[in-house]
Amino acid sequence: MPRPVQFNIHPKPADPKDNISMADAPDGYVGEGFFATKLNDVVGLARKNSIWPMPFATSCCGIEFMATMASHYDLARFGAERLGFSPRQCDLLMVMGTIAKKMGPIVKQVYLQMAEPRWVIAVGACASSGGIFDTYSVLQGIDQVVPVDVYVPGCAPRPEAILDGFMRVQDLVGHESLRRRNSERYKKLLESYGIQ
Repeated sequence: MPRPVQFNIHPKPADPKDNISMADAPDGYVGEGFFATKLNDVVGLARKNSIWPMPFATSCCGIEFMATMASHYDLARFGAERLGFSPRQCDLLMVMGTIAKKMGPIVKQVYLQMAEPRWVIAVGACASSGGIFDTYSVLQGIDQVVPVDVYVPGCAPRPEAILDGFMRVQDLVGHESLRRRNSERYKKLLESYGIQ
């Protein structure tokens, strides 16, 4: 006679009020039936909770990223539900692994094809600084070809580190001014990379 399976040995009553976290509302003025705030804050809140990452994985850090996307760590909890493999539909480039100098122009081309505004994470030692490959053929950090917003250290970094880097990008996105991309400082940064 089969024994019934009981998964919850000590069941607890579920109260969704305590278990569901909500995004904090931006500062503003609350009145009878309306809420007024700054456009920067509303757009920042929407952008930071709907980032579309594009993974550019070449070696072992890509395996750690797969673990980050899997059910145990679940990057989708942070608003990155949709991974895109078409740069024109993504706004976060996640470069993971060793980038050879021959691949540098490809990374730059992918970056240029991405939707604006766009951000970049260098995941792992190889993407950040060349890692252990101090050779003539390996790019010593992708910041030589594209501007990088967040560096995630490690060889290979654990999924928790990748999640931390992603949350740091979310902080940048949430607090970024709508006018930053039109500023002279930002234009000079792109010009230093040969990007108009």
